[in-house]
Amino acid sequence: MRDFRSPEDVRTVEAEGAWEARELPVSVYDALTRARNMWGDRPAISFQLFSDPTARAETYTWAELHNRVTQAANLFRSLGVQEDDTVAYVLPTLNDTAIALLGGMTAGRVNPINPLLEPEKISAILRETKAKVVVTLRAFPKTDVAQKVAEAVAHAPDVKHVLEVDLLRHLSPPKSWIVPLIRPKVTVHHHARVQDFHSALDDCSKALSFTAPETDRVAAYFHTGGTTGTPKVAQHRFGGMIYNGWLGAELLFNERDVLLCPLPLFHVFAAYPILMCCIMSGAHVVFPTPQGYRGEGVFDNFWKLIERWNATFMITVPTALAALMQRPVNADVSSLRTGISGSAPLPKELYRRFEEATGVQISEGYGLTEATCLVSCNPVDGLKKVGSVGIPLPYTEVKILRAGPDGFSECATDEVGEICVSSPGVFEGSTYTELDKNHNLFAHDRFLRTGDLGRIDPDGYLWITGRAKDLIIRGGHNLDPAEIEEALLSHPAVSFVGAIGQPDPVTGEMPCAYVELVAGQQATPEDLLAHATPRISERAAIPKHIEVLAELPKTAVGKVFKPDLRKLAMARVLNADLAEAGLDAHVAVVFEDKKRGLVAKIAGADAADPKLAERMDRFALPWDR
Repeated sequence: MRDFRSPEDVRTVEAEGAWEARELPVSVYDALTRARNMWGDRPAISFQLFSDPTARAETYTWAELHNRVTQAANLFRSLGVQEDDTVAYVLPTLNDTAIALLGGMTAGRVNPINPLLEPEKISAILRETKAKVVVTLRAFPKTDVAQKVAEAVAHAPDVKHVLEVDLLRHLSPPKSWIVPLIRPKVTVHHHARVQDFHSALDDCSKALSFTAPETDRVAAYFHTGGTTGTPKVAQHRFGGMIYNGWLGAELLFNERDVLLCPLPLFHVFAAYPILMCCIMSGAHVVFPTPQGYRGEGVFDNFWKLIERWNATFMITVPTALAALMQRPVNADVSSLRTGISGSAPLPKELYRRFEEATGVQISEGYGLTEATCLVSCNPVDGLKKVGSVGIPLPYTEVKILRAGPDGFSECATDEVGEICVSSPGVFEGSTYTELDKNHNLFAHDRFLRTGDLGRIDPDGYLWITGRAKDLIIRGGHNLDPAEIEEALLSHPAVSFVGAIGQPDPVTGEMPCAYVELVAGQQATPEDLLAHATPRISERAAIPKHIEVLAELPKTAVGKVFKPDLRKLAMARVLNADLAEAGLDAHVAVVFEDKKRGLVAKIAGADAADPKLAERMDRFALPWDR
């Protein structure tokens, strides 16, 4: 592990030679074999069903994990999966999930699917990836995953096999006696063959029955979002996965590190910067409860889990940090070296409170599914610029570009434009499975257009200032405003709708909508919410505020002008928050700054009060007095 403190350290790494010249594993299975050979008896992955720090845990060593992944790959091949075929899994986060992920990409192409999606979304993804095999949960109390998957598979004709993971083995008496008596019944309308995953694994050899992948290839399909009718599916190659893992081993982790990761393995954050980094570095990753941060008691027991596992890194997102800061640090967390945060902007006040409570700093980073995740990160041991997403990582080239009639031009230092990325994780020209979705996705034929707006400062740090594609990011979860707008536009009294993300101190953003009614028509916000709610497929996308305006701001061609709506929402939310705090202060104006994006200027008798900064810095947005 080498120094990672500044952009100069990144350049030093790159100066050693081209990425292609490095001696690296060809495939993830090759990397896992190296991990077994180097750290065979050391712990690799651990899982505990319950959040109690004394709860029973299941741990695999690197040798045991390698054996189980080999058996999984052999099983999938025996079910007809070849290199171009797909193994999907619809699972919460378990050791079995990691085994399905790694085994699936060894035998063919693996397709992780969010188990929180509704059946029609799951089936749409299964059809898009042409999955032959699905690994999921067996029916179990307090979860409906098995029921949803059974319904989804009925509408995915390529699925021939369903392999079920039974959580019963993690229980002790008397719970293990009770569950079989109360296990939910699942109505099955599909014709796929259903088997027990572990029993099927036990019947397979621990020696690979086919030749391990010898060349780079597409090995994973990750869906992005899932709030629109047709999911976009990104393609990932072994090379991009190895790149993520190499970065972790080179810059962050070694075999003595323990990563507490309550994030889901259907998301690239946990799959690559975490699991792949552990495979390449020998670090130990711990998954607490199937639901991670959503699991019962996880927040209340979090610090005790840090102590139990002697965790050196905690993997988090801003919404989880906000919840943790509502609880006392009630355990010995001296093992903790740092926290790594991604998925959404980190408010300054949250950063400060966390450091004050734990003595540990947060390193905020940036990645995206389309780039096989990692792009940049604030250095763990170097200067962290709070509010930035850090330094572009070795062999990642970030350009801030502006599209014009004559093509793309590069922005100057500190000038805002679209963030465009080239790296070993970017699949040039073939990011998505659907060719049409790759149209206009690249600048200069190699820089992935992220849709995010940002700038690079004089020190080489990347700052995100907005999103060109207008996604609402609620707690790291992408919500497409189009679904909200379509639901409201179906009301006969609605003429125009603009759905945006309004600031929120906990989730970063919450969906809200501004509505213009048809001339002469009437409808209250309550009427509109009641109409839209059943037409929005995801509960997280239901707007938390609907406001009717006499006329929405529009561009010259009649398109709703969302920057003005964001200004209205910022002023409304911040004024309400300041009033709730009892501060004589208000938003005088929201203006656009070339470097910082939309900025709220605060005025009033208490504008100089130190409590104002504490209140305002709870939000991940810039402000001035």
